[in-house]
Amino acid sequence: MLPLPSENGEGIIIMSTIQGPTTERQRHAILDVLRGLALMGIALANFPEFGLWTFLSSEEQMAMPTAHIDKMAHFLHYLLVDGKFYTTFSLLFGIGFSLILARHGRRLFVRRMLVLVGIGLLHLMFIWSGDILLLYAVGGLLLTLFVRLSDRVLMVVALSLILAPIGLDALTEFGDVDFSGPFYRLWWTIAGANGIYEDNFATWLRDAQSYREMFAFLEQGACERIWEFVDGHRLPKVVGLFMLGYLAGKHRLYARLQELPLRQLFWPLLLLALPLSLFYAWSAVSGHPWGRTVHSLLYAVSVIPMAVAYIIGVCIVYQSRRNAPLFRWIAAPGRMALTNYISQSLVGILLFYGLGFGLGTSFGLIHIELTALAVFFLQILLSRLWLRYFLFGPLEWLWRLLTYGRYFPIR
Repeated sequence: MLPLPSENGEGIIIMSTIQGPTTERQRHAILDVLRGLALMGIALANFPEFGLWTFLSSEEQMAMPTAHIDKMAHFLHYLLVDGKFYTTFSLLFGIGFSLILARHGRRLFVRRMLVLVGIGLLHLMFIWSGDILLLYAVGGLLLTLFVRLSDRVLMVVALSLILAPIGLDALTEFGDVDFSGPFYRLWWTIAGANGIYEDNFATWLRDAQSYREMFAFLEQGACERIWEFVDGHRLPKVVGLFMLGYLAGKHRLYARLQELPLRQLFWPLLLLALPLSLFYAWSAVSGHPWGRTVHSLLYAVSVIPMAVAYIIGVCIVYQSRRNAPLFRWIAAPGRMALTNYISQSLVGILLFYGLGFGLGTSFGLIHIELTALAVFFLQILLSRLWLRYFLFGPLEWLWRLLTYGRYFPIR
């Protein structure tokens, strides 16, 4: 039986030999806080798609009453939100792998990822085409191939994978190498077969009155999502971030915050990332005027450092105010991250699709983002209420049952 790490009252890792999922004693609250904040950022990133705003043409967006403030919100979205919380989740995923590896080894993690493949496929095909879980599951399985490397080699591989999209975009831009073209053509072939074209793409889900119509969109949307993954070179970036998170977890940085020079790292990192993020945001809202290679470079040198600065900033505040009610509130949805991620999709469908209230394309970006914050606040309340009576979120509990292959009480 492998020894497993747990945490004493002072946040110091101790050893235990109890098998099974992580218990309350073994949780590291800072990780739940960071997951909670990442969930808020994921809501801000995804709700413009739920609200169908991103599907509108620029002329339709500018015709909305909130167009001027939406323009500012769009820029701030790329400056402060886009990619930052996806990066945070990816790093936390890698930390989670290090914890599972310490407890049970690779076999259980592989089972966990195979279950996540199934959850991701169901989410992608039957609920929302913007799913990230499938990509995470595939990336997690690939991560297991690298854990025997030395820390130095793993760091080099991680940084190489994170920077790889720059070279791949250069091949596309200057070498006429079309990595994603076949997936793009497949996407529009399936869309056309379902009667979905550019002129009704933005309004299809708003006007859909049956799940059959919604599924027609999801069918082509799954192909669109694969095209997005290939065109954006998402897999190498994700695996690289997983590796960095794994290294942080392997050395238990989350449990040694007082030993780390967090303040000395925070300000130089922020002063580097913020100006570069301004260039990245301008490039994004302006349609990549410097080309996709420069845009990819700006992503690597701004988005990822900014995400790390967010993480360090939260850890600095947490060190001095770890008992603050705010952290306990934000940690609650973080303990139920899978449940809350899927429920954000369900709420988006209810609010914006024709199967629900059909509000899609009706609101500007600023109102959609305020709605996302309201949904996250509701998730905080419901998560705290749920965790008063249950040990796990409902999907977290199901994931554990399928992973471990045996029953665990939920309360």
